[in-house]
Amino acid sequence: MPASIRNSLAWIFEAFERDSTYIHKRMFGCDAAYVDGLLCLVAADRGEPWNGLLVCTSQERHAALVDEMPALQPHPVLRKWLYVPQDDPAFETIVERMTALVLARDRRVGVEPKPRGRGGKSAFSRR
Repeated sequence: MPASIRNSLAWIFEAFERDSTYIHKRMFGCDAAYVDGLLCLVAADRGEPWNGLLVCTSQERHAALVDEMPALQPHPVLRKWLYVPQDDPAFETIVERMTALVLARDRRVGVEPKPRGRGGKSAFSRR
């Protein structure tokens, strides 16, 4: 990835750098954090609705997370995941809380990544 195409939200993942299971990947033009093999967070710095933090979780876990952090809402496109836009006043607080939950291995956060297809690209890889 050219240095000029750096995600302005890459700082979100600095909290994971000391975790030996952390893997950073590009996903649909955004950056994704995997911990313990689970897809946990996606940092998106494109145009809305791809400009904020996506929390990778199951719909059954939405209510518990939204109760704790009401600024989190289902993503307008990927409704299976929660989202807080970068311009939300609670954005940095949510980022701090979500990274702490990931590091604490909170079971409400993280999904199994989709298996790769025949072409070697994941279901999210689009160019």
